[in-house]
Amino acid sequence: MTRLLYSLVMWLAQPLLRRKLRRRSVQEPGYRQAVAERFGIYADTAGPGGAGFIWVHAVSLGETRAAAVLIERLREHLPAMRLLLTHGTATGRAEGAKLLQAGDRQAWLPWDSNGAVQRFLDHFQPRIGILMETEIWPNLVNACQRADVPLVLANARLNEKSLLWAKRLAWLARPAYRGLSAVWAQTHHDAARFAELGVEVKGIFGNLKFDATPDALQLATGRAWRRQLGIPVVLLASSRVGEEAALLQILVSLRPAAMAGAKGATSPANELQWLIVPRHPQRFDEVAALIKAHGFGVSRRSVWAGVTPAANGSIWLGDSLGEMALYYGLADIALLGGSFEPMGGQNLIEAAACGCPVLMGLHTFNFAEAAELAQEAGAAQRAATLQEAVAAALELAGNDAKLTLARQAANAFASTQRGASERLALGIEQLLAGRV
Repeated sequence: MTRLLYSLVMWLAQPLLRRKLRRRSVQEPGYRQAVAERFGIYADTAGPGGAGFIWVHAVSLGETRAAAVLIERLREHLPAMRLLLTHGTATGRAEGAKLLQAGDRQAWLPWDSNGAVQRFLDHFQPRIGILMETEIWPNLVNACQRADVPLVLANARLNEKSLLWAKRLAWLARPAYRGLSAVWAQTHHDAARFAELGVEVKGIFGNLKFDATPDALQLATGRAWRRQLGIPVVLLASSRVGEEAALLQILVSLRPAAMAGAKGATSPANELQWLIVPRHPQRFDEVAALIKAHGFGVSRRSVWAGVTPAANGSIWLGDSLGEMALYYGLADIALLGGSFEPMGGQNLIEAAACGCPVLMGLHTFNFAEAAELAQEAGAAQRAATLQEAVAAALELAGNDAKLTLARQAANAFASTQRGASERLALGIEQLLAGRV
């Protein structure tokens, strides 16, 4: 009865979803693409043909990048596999298109109404469904159970906030989680939180993001630019609303000491270049305007082309997608976006893999164990406020010996945490063979 009520709400909410997609598409045209797929309606009415798909759902950009590592390993374990890759966001779909091979398919995950989900399963007839990290939808789980399609949660994480919501909606969340064929958690902390919901975790395999290899060309380009620049670069990475304004206010108070081009400044770094890379592309113009409103010039990545950026007193704005390896290669130190506001923090693993030390705030619940391990390894430092993080960045940027040690610690931390992709691929192969 409770799921029937949920199903009714999801059916009635479909016009609201269409309205939301129209609004999002104003700034991100990708949301206009194949809208009918959101409701289980497909242009190729003849169906997929051939063997069933190995279906991987990666909702957004971060999950898609993590899925790329798993997909590569699955192709080794299952060389004849055909991939069905689904997403929920335009950035995830754009990134996922790079992973497709001949015979593969890509689509939006359908809205969680009974009709849309059933049409999706009837059309693609997947052999197995692999949900990345957190995406659980009650009707989708129920439909997969009825269709005898094993559905697993891979690279699974559950933070304290999500656990609280799941407990409040236990009548809906518990049956959905228990309907999964397997849950493979990232950490022991995640496994313990799943256990509080009565969910059996089949394995603790680590975080797939450690297995991702930074783009070698981007990383080399960023490092070459940093060497040519000759002054330290501090990056605010994957920043969220409120963090850019807070940083800019701090820089205004430090001007001219902490800004590039300030000759004879008393800052520990003497001269410093600041780089801001917002988490969401629809905010690039907004952040550019914010920088100007605080009295700084803006130098945007989109106009650099192949030219080495210059330290001319402007703040650099990373207004491009898929180039985090370049930005981390360019930076001496990264301030972790999302951790200075109560948003859970962004992925610090990619920074470590690029050898870029991290300064993070108090809010890292999205990567709680990785943040703790990075801090223990010397790859990251924690600051109570953004003001403290900026002060720590200035100090670290002005101490070559400490900065070298922090870079070495970041590289070592990233390399010792790998192996999740192989463990997950083996688990999936065993499940398909009926051995799990």
